[in-house]
Amino acid sequence: MQITWSEINERAVEFVHEWRDARDEKAEAQTFWNQFFYVFGMPLRRVAVFEKHVKLSGNQQQGFVDLFWKGTLIAEHKSRGKSLDAAYKQVLNYMSGILDEELPRYIILSDFQRFRLYDLDEGEEWSFELTELPRHIHLFDFMTGHKRHKYPDVDIVNIKAAELMGRLHDALKANGYTGHALELLLVRFMFCLFADDTAIFEKGLFAYYIEERTREDGADVGAVLTYIFQLLNTPEDARQINLDDDAAKFPYINGSLFDETLPIATFDRKTRDILLKCCYFDWSTVSPAIFGSLFQAVVEPQERRDFGVHYTSEKNILKVIRPLFLDGLYAEFEARQHNKRALNELLGKIGSMKFLDPACGCGSFLVVAYKELRRLELVIHKQLQRLESKNDQYRGMVLDVVEVFNRDINVDSFYGIDLFEFPVRIAEVALWLTDHQANIELQNEFGHYYARLPLIKAPHVIQGNALTLDWEDIIPKSGLSYIFGNPPYVGKHLRSDAQNDDMDIVFADKIRNYKTLDYVCSWYVKTQEFISGTDIQTSFVSTNSITQGEQVGILWNYLLASGIKINFAHRTFVWSNQARRKAAVFVVIIGFATFDRKKKQLFEYVGASDEPLELQVTNINPYLVEAENIVMTPRKKPICNVPAITWGNKPVDGQFLLLTDSEKNDYVTAEPSGVQYIRPLISAKEFLHNEKRWCFWLTDVNPATIRRLPLLRQRIASVRKFRLASKKKPTRRLADQPYLFAENRQPKTPYIAVPRHTSENRRYIPLAICEPNVIVHDSMAMIRDVTAYHFGVLQSAMHMTWVHQVCGRLKGDFRYSNDIVYNNFPWPSNPLSMRIDDVMVAAKGVIRARHSYPDTSLADLYDPLSMPKQLLDAHRRLDKAVDRCYRVERFDTDLERLQFLFGLFKEYTS
Repeated sequence: MQITWSEINERAVEFVHEWRDARDEKAEAQTFWNQFFYVFGMPLRRVAVFEKHVKLSGNQQQGFVDLFWKGTLIAEHKSRGKSLDAAYKQVLNYMSGILDEELPRYIILSDFQRFRLYDLDEGEEWSFELTELPRHIHLFDFMTGHKRHKYPDVDIVNIKAAELMGRLHDALKANGYTGHALELLLVRFMFCLFADDTAIFEKGLFAYYIEERTREDGADVGAVLTYIFQLLNTPEDARQINLDDDAAKFPYINGSLFDETLPIATFDRKTRDILLKCCYFDWSTVSPAIFGSLFQAVVEPQERRDFGVHYTSEKNILKVIRPLFLDGLYAEFEARQHNKRALNELLGKIGSMKFLDPACGCGSFLVVAYKELRRLELVIHKQLQRLESKNDQYRGMVLDVVEVFNRDINVDSFYGIDLFEFPVRIAEVALWLTDHQANIELQNEFGHYYARLPLIKAPHVIQGNALTLDWEDIIPKSGLSYIFGNPPYVGKHLRSDAQNDDMDIVFADKIRNYKTLDYVCSWYVKTQEFISGTDIQTSFVSTNSITQGEQVGILWNYLLASGIKINFAHRTFVWSNQARRKAAVFVVIIGFATFDRKKKQLFEYVGASDEPLELQVTNINPYLVEAENIVMTPRKKPICNVPAITWGNKPVDGQFLLLTDSEKNDYVTAEPSGVQYIRPLISAKEFLHNEKRWCFWLTDVNPATIRRLPLLRQRIASVRKFRLASKKKPTRRLADQPYLFAENRQPKTPYIAVPRHTSENRRYIPLAICEPNVIVHDSMAMIRDVTAYHFGVLQSAMHMTWVHQVCGRLKGDFRYSNDIVYNNFPWPSNPLSMRIDDVMVAAKGVIRARHSYPDTSLADLYDPLSMPKQLLDAHRRLDKAVDRCYRVERFDTDLERLQFLFGLFKEYTS
């Protein structure tokens, strides 16, 4: 069972705490490396040895390698402050005495406080302090058996291209050229600029015509553009015979791009200069996939939010299409590369594939998919040429490019749907230009130029609402191979009325409580219906919220019951791009079908912005972990016999019953007899950051007393006025008792306070046992009638493992849910009284450790980079005590804990 990267990261933090104050004795080195290997869940003795004898180069003396892992790494350890450069030279000397087949790829150097790592195959080197180990832990993925997947970053050229087009858009719009005409004009510009640099036009023809045939003040640029567009839409044999030589060079394009006659755009000197700067840019190096970024660059941020649009880099798109189909096709190529017949069959298979993006936007996913498939086809053609060159019968033959073009995949294999016209037109042009770039690559490889002009085949990109259209009208499911994309996310509080109407249509008679779901869930249900009974495979990018909290139970119960199987997934990472006004969001990628793949892949991230690491797993459940398909649904009561959890007290007071520390002091000075009605108040912020806040708690106050406290009476009057002004009838009714909190759940006995929102970076959610005189705000949850045993279990690694997988998120923070997280949590089954006592003792040890730092906030105490060793050790003892309440055998990983908890949940609820 592979250890997860979240566990590795936690162990790395513990390792830093253990060794940051290490002494300099070299004798500690073996302990250091043993514990270092433990971070990765690997007993060192299984794979490596200490003090390996090697013969030094140049003499007959023996050297001793501090740590040697055959074929993988050498570690050399020095006393604190000693030169690591000297250690590196020493290792290189050792390597001359190692057999070739045992030579390592990696070198690790350390002096307790510093690390230096060398990757000899890639020629890379990293240096960092011991305290920075958690941030660099992903560099050691080779120690776990994980496979690192690298995706190329977006080229800076693509970013500059999008910025230039954004400037041109802004200039034209400032001149009053707007709406549909502006959008279509930009699409035509993009085509012409690419054509100018990629041999669709004679090189530089468009730039020359604008520069030489228009006035510098820009007055006639619009008319000249209209003339050029008319030429591009007219077959050569239908044109006027007296065209000048330069105008006659513009080819007939077809494809409907230039059909419509647009209003003539008004240019000035500045706008003409911007257009020329676009012309001078080398567009041959730009990927058409950046058109999505260009669209983002010219759409207002609020519109982007309304439409739920998140445009993407090619690097991120590859995370969707590689495990979906591309890696499999390359694997087929590797297996067939020496068989001509099999390679031709593979080409035929690729040529027959059909792809649908039902929320295609500007076609970025379709473009990248087409580009990657054409590259694979090129690889196959090159291999076929190599095989044929070995056969005397075929030696000297050249590739029939026309035959290739007729057989290979083309733009008409790609289908898309988008709600708006502008992105639909961009997607069409982007696919055509991608086709042309692929043709150029083929030309460069085999020396034959072939341009598909005029355009005959076209992509099937449709303007419409994908959630209300019948996809069978666009492409029969019998002919479709894959569905993929990045549908709009849009949480329930941000949806428009039209989007709510869409969900009503999609979810009708299928799922209750669907209004709680993110808008993106509509595409999952629509797709499930479409692919039912087929071999179509799907992959969507989605907000990670659909794999957390209450959405899991609502959505995935239905999908699993409908036969959906998750075949691969990327766990939470940051989906971002390099375009202007870029949007970033925490997402997952889920690949699914109505059948199980033999090979299931789970991609995990050390940090949300790191490269993914692949795990081979047997099943992926809706929480995107390797476990059974169990989902949590909201429950009003705990599944175990434990105290109930409730929200705190809700003021609804306009802040008039609440006081900051300074406000409280001012009030007591002015009206000292009112101090008896002031209580300490904790909300999540004050609780975590050790800040003081207060409230008036007037549950049993005598009305005569209020009359004698004019300042308090004034505050109560303000509460009444605030509540009466509310649009909500229940709130207005509360004005009858303005001196009370709107909702009073304050316990009369000690209770556990639980912050509803807290950073997921903390190893433990900080909880506390509070006295009943401390009023708990509704930004907290509370559990009454508790003991130290309850506190201990909830503060343990066992509970936190559950939280990590079941808890909802708000951005990157935990959103602790009473009915999903707490009420579904499987507590130990009838633990022995001695085990309960052990937990209570350990829990009190955690509290004592906190009290050793009376002026330090819980936020600081539980900071993963500065958590005091005393507190960390107390939590370790508590973790062990709680684990023993569940079973005698130890849990080696959090994944074991989680699988055990899922098993308990199934047992308790079945």
